[in-house]
Amino acid sequence: MSSLTTPAAQPTDPATRLRTTASGVAVLGYAATVYVLFLCVLGYAVGFFAGLGVPKGIDDGPRVPLPVAVGVDLLLLLVFAVQHTVMARPGFKRRWVRVIPASAERATFVLAAVVALALLFWAWRPLDGTVWALSGPAAAVLWATYAAGWALTIASTFLISHSDLVGLRQAWHHARRTRYDEPSFTERGLYRRVRHPLMLGFLVVFWSAPTMTAGHLLFAVGATGYILVGIAFEEHALTRSLGSDYTSYRDRVPALVPRVPLGTASSRGRRQADHDG
Repeated sequence: MSSLTTPAAQPTDPATRLRTTASGVAVLGYAATVYVLFLCVLGYAVGFFAGLGVPKGIDDGPRVPLPVAVGVDLLLLLVFAVQHTVMARPGFKRRWVRVIPASAERATFVLAAVVALALLFWAWRPLDGTVWALSGPAAAVLWATYAAGWALTIASTFLISHSDLVGLRQAWHHARRTRYDEPSFTERGLYRRVRHPLMLGFLVVFWSAPTMTAGHLLFAVGATGYILVGIAFEEHALTRSLGSDYTSYRDRVPALVPRVPLGTASSRGRRQADHDG
């Protein structure tokens, strides 16, 4: 990881120093506030997909005619997809930082995602019909898998840089008037097994439903489609920015489904010897 503490040029004029300090404190306070909102929406999401502990779950809410419900739900998914896709593009970021401080760009992206998710939770319309309904041990397994999906998702953010992902580190360096460098490419932990453990965690969450209703299925299918498209966009950008480092990583490590080791090297050798004999 490259150094993150190289001091930036310090303004010598007291008035300029005061404005710079005030700007740093304001951006840091903004990023911290966005992070609190992010945690609230993340916690609500856990209950929303499970239909537990929240005022409105994915299968709750007023019933409307089927075409209207499907149209509203698809529009909500599209809003989130467009927000995530457009605001993540380098060209948009270059234009966006002409309007807001660069140190607040990531926090603003997170805030927009929080608003899009909150809108989805509030306006989502349930659909009648049940695809499957499990009980007993089978349901317990899916609940455990659901919890594991969230654990995988959250753990993945800390393996890259949780504070950078939510915009806190950018704001912190701005407040301290030190140089901010993006996290360098690393390959560790879960990222040695799959290239996108964060997305894998979300997929596990979306599909681990003991009772899969038509509305939940619509969300799972739509979100899965967006994740696959998003991965394609992200990998294109990573290949352009990292070059051979990422292409080599992509060739060695699967995107979403971990490879299952087929025994130890010695056992593979014995099987090969038996086959040859």
